[in-house]
Amino acid sequence: MIFDKIIQRFQFISAFIALFIFQRFASVFAGMIADLFSYDYIDSSNVFMHISIHHIVQMMIVLLAIYFISKKYDIQFNLKFRQSKTGIIYTLIFITIICVYVLMTYFIGYKARIIQPYDYPLTATNICGTLSFQLLLSGPSEEILFRALPISIFLYMFKNKTYKWKNLVVIMLSCILFSLAHVSWDYSTLNFDWFQLIYAFILGVAYAMIFIKSKSIIYPMIMHSMSNFLMVGIGYLFMIFY
Repeated sequence: MIFDKIIQRFQFISAFIALFIFQRFASVFAGMIADLFSYDYIDSSNVFMHISIHHIVQMMIVLLAIYFISKKYDIQFNLKFRQSKTGIIYTLIFITIICVYVLMTYFIGYKARIIQPYDYPLTATNICGTLSFQLLLSGPSEEILFRALPISIFLYMFKNKTYKWKNLVVIMLSCILFSLAHVSWDYSTLNFDWFQLIYAFILGVAYAMIFIKSKSIIYPMIMHSMSNFLMVGIGYLFMIFY
C-alpha cells in the first residue's frame, strides 16, 4: 500500500516535470521560429506580429503532441465545443467580474499615477493588431497548452482512483505550471513579478475549474481571451480619454 503511494507520487512528479519541460520547449521553440521573420512592414512598433506568430507555432506544437498522445492513450482532451449551461453562466460571470476589476484598476491606477500608458503609439494598426491577437490567439494557444494538456493528463493518471481531492490537486498542479510560465530566467538569475504570479495563479484556478466542469476547453479560451482583450482595450480607452 505504501509502496503504491510512493510509485503514484513519483509518477505525478515525473509527469509534472515532463509537462513543465514541454511547455518551456513549446514557448522557446515558437519564439525561435517567430524570430526568423521581420515584421517591420506590418508591425513597425513590434507589438503584435511576433507574439502572434509565436502563439500560432506554440499552438501547433501542442496540438501535434496531443494528437500523438491520443493515439497511444485514451485521454479525452476536450478540445471540441460542448454546450454546457454551467460553462456559459460561469463564463458570463467571469467576464463581468474581470470587466469591473479592470475598470477599477485603471481608474485607481491613473488617479494614483501608478499606471503608465503603453509605450507605443496608438495607431489604427497597433490597436487592431494587438486587440486581434488578444481576442483570437492568446486564449486558444495558452489554454490548450496550460489547461487542456496538463489537466487531461493528470485526470487520466487519476483514472480508476477514488481520491476525494483529485480535482483540487489537478487544478493546483496546472496552476503552478501556469504561474511558472510567467517566470523568466537565464543561467544565473530569476526574473518575476509576485503580483503577476499570484494573478496568473488565480486566473488559472478559474480557467481550470471551468474546463473540468464544462468538459470543453472553449469556455476557458473565451474567458482568457476576453480577460486579455478587456485589459488591453480598456487601457487604450483610458490612454485616449483620461
